[in-house]
Amino acid sequence: MGKGSKPNDNSTAKIALEDGTIIKGECFGHETTATGEIVFSTGMTGYVEGLTDPSFKGQIMMSTYPLQGNYGVSEKWYQSGKIQVEGYIVREVCKEPSMYSSQKTLDEFLREYKIPGISGIDTRDLTIKIREKGAMKCAMSTEEIDDSELIAQAKNQLSIVDMDLVPQVSTKETIIFGEDYKQKAAIIDCGVKKNIINGFLERGIGVALFPYDTDYKTILDYDVNGLMTSCGPGNPEKVTETIDTIQKISNRLPISGICMGQQIIAKSFGAKIYKMKFGHRGANQPVKDLESGKVFITSQNHGFSIGTESLNDTPLNLTQINLNDHTPEGFSHEELPLHCVQYHPEAGPGPNDTSFIFDEFKQMMDEY
Repeated sequence: MGKGSKPNDNSTAKIALEDGTIIKGECFGHETTATGEIVFSTGMTGYVEGLTDPSFKGQIMMSTYPLQGNYGVSEKWYQSGKIQVEGYIVREVCKEPSMYSSQKTLDEFLREYKIPGISGIDTRDLTIKIREKGAMKCAMSTEEIDDSELIAQAKNQLSIVDMDLVPQVSTKETIIFGEDYKQKAAIIDCGVKKNIINGFLERGIGVALFPYDTDYKTILDYDVNGLMTSCGPGNPEKVTETIDTIQKISNRLPISGICMGQQIIAKSFGAKIYKMKFGHRGANQPVKDLESGKVFITSQNHGFSIGTESLNDTPLNLTQINLNDHTPEGFSHEELPLHCVQYHPEAGPGPNDTSFIFDEFKQMMDEY
């Protein structure tokens, strides 16, 4: 509990934003106080995948779809070994889920990992506020705490721009999946999702998962056929070790990147990164391929983006754009076998329009 706090009546809870806003609701999950950047996610389903996505580390997630928890929680939907968000905000939480494979309720899930939840919030109104003012620093509490103290905690926390979050979610040691497979892809783990690893294994490609700060010689020693830089939380400019590795290995292997992985690769070639106003989070982002003209519906989770004009001073060619705001969604190298995407082709959960990205990466490895 926070300093001077005492247990409440297990019903009241509140959110404080850095602009001084206080919003009251009802608590579920673990009784505690948490801080983070408040962001909204627009998927109708997928709260388990979202809560366990390492890219949400350092953030308080709010679901825009009003009812959450109605199909319970199953470990087979986890994208990492635990809940990664700092807190969870919903309009209504279902206490009696209906799903044959459910192992626990959403409330029990949050309690298990000591994560606070708040329901009874007008998530539509709060989403509009974030869209107008941008993602903000936030504190939420399911304890008894003064409004002024909670607002202070919201204001005084470190900005996500300045947080070094990748070391908190990356593997600490190299892990091999599919050891007997003939082909093997290296993944630099900045916050990888389980479905990315499965995307390779399902295609008969083994995976060597490396810590984010692994040097390029160590990766090459594993005799891999290609390299992917994974998604992850926070500011990609903080991941200097991975940027350095990409700079030294990009002309030695077929390369791909997903989400933060794309941003890290772009940065390694001299492109600029900026923080978006409120980012893209959800399962319904339209992406246009500039060569074919096709439009894909994609799953996304990112709060930073590549400066489009900064690609002009690099050997990287823009291949896909977001149709909502025209931000970069994909690029290729003008000479090297290097293709990246900003969205999540592993789509867990979400549309499967872009699962072919793994097939294209396999083709690059076959032809290299």
